[in-house]
Amino acid sequence: MGNSKMDLIMHPIRMRIIQTLITGKQMTTQQLTEMLSDVPQATMYRHLNKLREAKLIEVVEQNQIRGTVEKVYSLAKGGADSTPEDVTQAASEEHMQMFMKFTASLIADFGDYLQQPEYNLIQDGVSFRQTQFYLTDEEYVQMLQDIRAQMARYSGRVPGRGRRRRMMSTIIIPGRAENQQQKTGEDTNDDNQP
Repeated sequence: MGNSKMDLIMHPIRMRIIQTLITGKQMTTQQLTEMLSDVPQATMYRHLNKLREAKLIEVVEQNQIRGTVEKVYSLAKGGADSTPEDVTQAASEEHMQMFMKFTASLIADFGDYLQQPEYNLIQDGVSFRQTQFYLTDEEYVQMLQDIRAQMARYSGRVPGRGRRRRMMSTIIIPGRAENQQQKTGEDTNDDNQP
C-alpha cells in the first residue's frame, strides 16, 4: 500500500498541493509556497518531487531566472483521481488505513486550530455535523455535481485581502446495501415520502 496512488495523495501536504492545483492552475514552487505559507520551501520541494515522480503532477514550463531554472507545475490528467485498483481491489484493512490517515489529518488540523491563544468557534465558522439523505444513485450524483459546482466558484481564490484559509472536508459513507429495503419495508419511488 505504501506505493499506491491513494497513499501518496493522502499525505496532508501533498493533498493540499493537489487541491491547490486541481482548479487547473499552473504554479511555480514559489507561488505554491506563498499559497501554503505554513509549508517550508524545502518541504515543498520534497513533496513536489514525490508527486512528480508518481506522475500526479507535471512540469508544464521551465523559466530561466538568474542562473536557475524555475519549474511551473500543473496537475497531471487524472492526477487527483484514485485508480480503480485503489478503490476496488485494496483489502478492507488497506481501505481502513487510508480512512484513518484521512481522519488523522482532520484531527491534526482541528488540533492546530485549537492551539491558537484565542479562537471563537461560532465567529470562525467552525462546523462539524452529519446529515443523512435517502437518494437514488442518480439523485446522489446530481447532488455531488451541485455541491462541486458551488465549491468551484470559491476554490480558485488566493490568500490576502482579509481572506483566511478555510478547509471543508467531506466523508460520504453509504448505509449497508442489504439493509435498505428491510428498513423501509417496501420499495417506493415517491419523492414526497419522508
